[in-house]
Amino acid sequence: MLSIKDVSKKYVTGDLVQNALDGVSLNLRDSEFVAVLGPSGSGKTTLLNVLGGLDRYDSGDLIINGVSTKQYKDRDWDSYRNHAVGFVFQNYNLIPHQSVLANVELALTISGISKSERRSRAVKALEEVGLADQLHKKPNQMSGGQMQRVAIARALVNDPEILLADEPTGALDTETGIQVMELLKNVSKDRLVVMVTHNPELASTYATRIVSLKDGKIEGDTNPFEIQDEKFEKLETKNLGKSSMSLFTALSLSFNNLKTKKGRTFLTAFAGSIGIIGIALILSLSTGVNTYISDIQKSTMTSYPITVDAQTLDLTNVVKNTDMYAISEEMKHGTGAVFSNPASFHMASGFTTSFTKNNLTKFKQYLDDPTSEIHEFVGENGIVYSYKPKYKIYTVDKNGEILNTDGSTLNPMANPMSSFMGESAEMMTANFSNFSELLKGKNEVISNAVTDTYDVLDGRWPEKFDESVLVLNRNYEVDANILYQLGFLPAEEYRSVMEQISKGEEITLEVQQFSYEEILKKEFTIIPECDTFIKKSNGTFEKIDENSPEFKSLFDNALKLKIVGIVIPSEDADAHYINSNVAYTSLLTEHLIDYVENSAVVAAQKSSPDVNVLSGIAFSPATDEMKISDAKQYFSSLGISEKAKLLTQFSVSQGADTTTLPPDEVMRAGMFDSYLATAPDSMMLSLYDTFISNGSYEENLTGFGVVSRTAPASVSIYADNFENKDKISECIENYNKSVSEEDEIAYTDYVGLLMSSVTTIIDVISYVLMAFVSVSLIVSSIMIGIITYISVLERTKEIGILRAIGASRQNIAQVFNAETFIIGLISGVLGIVVTKLLNIPINALIHMLTGIDSVNAQLPYDSALVLVILAVVLTLIGGIIPSRKAAKKDPVTSLRSE
Repeated sequence: MLSIKDVSKKYVTGDLVQNALDGVSLNLRDSEFVAVLGPSGSGKTTLLNVLGGLDRYDSGDLIINGVSTKQYKDRDWDSYRNHAVGFVFQNYNLIPHQSVLANVELALTISGISKSERRSRAVKALEEVGLADQLHKKPNQMSGGQMQRVAIARALVNDPEILLADEPTGALDTETGIQVMELLKNVSKDRLVVMVTHNPELASTYATRIVSLKDGKIEGDTNPFEIQDEKFEKLETKNLGKSSMSLFTALSLSFNNLKTKKGRTFLTAFAGSIGIIGIALILSLSTGVNTYISDIQKSTMTSYPITVDAQTLDLTNVVKNTDMYAISEEMKHGTGAVFSNPASFHMASGFTTSFTKNNLTKFKQYLDDPTSEIHEFVGENGIVYSYKPKYKIYTVDKNGEILNTDGSTLNPMANPMSSFMGESAEMMTANFSNFSELLKGKNEVISNAVTDTYDVLDGRWPEKFDESVLVLNRNYEVDANILYQLGFLPAEEYRSVMEQISKGEEITLEVQQFSYEEILKKEFTIIPECDTFIKKSNGTFEKIDENSPEFKSLFDNALKLKIVGIVIPSEDADAHYINSNVAYTSLLTEHLIDYVENSAVVAAQKSSPDVNVLSGIAFSPATDEMKISDAKQYFSSLGISEKAKLLTQFSVSQGADTTTLPPDEVMRAGMFDSYLATAPDSMMLSLYDTFISNGSYEENLTGFGVVSRTAPASVSIYADNFENKDKISECIENYNKSVSEEDEIAYTDYVGLLMSSVTTIIDVISYVLMAFVSVSLIVSSIMIGIITYISVLERTKEIGILRAIGASRQNIAQVFNAETFIIGLISGVLGIVVTKLLNIPINALIHMLTGIDSVNAQLPYDSALVLVILAVVLTLIGGIIPSRKAAKKDPVTSLRSE
């Protein structure tokens, strides 16, 4: 039973007040066909809307099955319209972009009915109105009568108690109108049907009751229904059931709507994607540049690791000393005299005083500790310990001459720096060699950084300790001077060329070429320092040189190093990891360390740690008597040549004229023996201190080439980027704070000196890119909001239809959020696709302008996914205000829009 009691409704437009309903009271039976008649403006449609819960009354009460609606909230009215009322409109009010079946299913969807059940119930409802064969047509493919029957099927599919029809035949011809009226009359047999019409004839023919309205009041009722007032004394508010819309339904409604406007949808999505394309292009370029920078950083850090040497040069101190005596205004001399400039001496002093010894044994213990914080920042190539076993590498040229590959055989000039710097000069020039060790990987004999940046022209990379590669430049060349030193070209020819140069003659050297086969046949001979000490008959050891008769035998039986591959830097290589023309693996270094440890001279020295195996005397005699005894023993054990040489040296030290000495070595040796026989003890002590350099046990082992694995010559710590390099530096600083001053580590940060401003530049670029991105995001959001608002205006009538069948305000907002979601998804995907396509010509342009093929604009897949999500989120944010406006629209007003 439906009843209204003293209901009034006013519409206020400016100063105009219209009383649509003025104290109307009407009781309606559960099953009857009521026709409401009256002139235009009498309140007929308003009464129908109040009965259906589309419009709110100002005063009075609407009672549904004994339940008052005075306290109804929006969700209660939504539930009422969805479960208890079905609407049939004059203009059908079907959603044009949905199929007939989908239009009928819609009310069931909002009721939360499962897909299979709502499909069967919708088909049954369409069968009942005679449209079983029209399920998949769109409304615009049907006649007016068919569309009205679809509207009736939609109104009845949820089995409502009340059917409200507003001029259901107003847009139909007479014959079709009669069919619709017959259908409504049949429906009224088991439910309440209230129809608004201007046609008295139809009302009298089909209705069981006619209610007449005029000026908002009831003027007549052909079959009134009276109810006792006391029945309504105890009234309560009651919700009739669930009313909701699934996300899939919202997406379906919006998707089907967008399909009817494919062209505009594409243009809208494309417009929305412009911002995404801009961001994606910036990200692509940024990613490409960052990848390039990352590769450069990694290669740079591989070329310039943080290196800590056992003895290191403090460049800061060197620069300070070399700059100290630069000419300044205060130091300028006047004219009239000649002044000395001590800068060269101070520079040499700066070098010699700038060397610091590092305790790498203790530092290695810190690095080998897996819990040390430094391991968090170590790069792909890890921490590499370098050792410097003492050895020389020789070769034989095609004329059979044995050559030292360091060039000393061809050019025996001493290092001019040595007179200034002594040991420091030796350390600085030690790396000037034609041979070097290949960078070792964490788990590989050769680091991937090397193999990835060099191409093998012929042969292969070394796999054993006695194998090496020859390294060419990018023009497939090796410097001719190096080829002479390595024995590929004859030494005789080199000396001839140098003689011509010294005479000032013009020379012309032809370019010579060698086949890969010739190169791969080449061998070098490695002679460790320990092998140059041979045992004498008296049990001591003496050192031989390249001119001694024993050297040839030593050369023939020494370790051979083969060339097994020829390599060249790759075309796109940004760094050179091999700093010599011949390179071997760390396996050779390990082999030499073990070989020296097991050599005869080292074994002899270790078995007699107190006695120098080179002289046979103690390292540190406790008394002068022991020194005198050791001196006599040592001198007596010398050979004739050695005694003759010592006599000459002794005469020079005493200021005697050496020209008076006999030329014969035997006679000079005899004179030396005679002198020793009568020399006082004080002179023997002087001779001991002057000519017997007995050194120490440790010095001897070092001289033999013994290397301790606990004391590396240098430590190279590799990082993959500048940030981690800085962190490693911080870790070393923290280490220095935790140890004593003498154990602190000093090193030079070459990368920091060369690349200190790179990270700042990268940060500035990042900030600029972020500014561009921010602008794009703002523009995209505003544009999407405008587009969504236009869609709201276009779909106003659809909003009214959805509200009429029970959709809540949240459901309406959900529909438009779904539309913005779809547009955002299309925009995002479209933006990514367009960006991928644009990256092709962009990369070609970058390669052409920069000449660098390794810089490629590329959009990572994770960034692409983030951008699609960002596009969706932005469209949802942009659509929040329009979707809220849509939700707040009045359903009655919306239904009247076109």
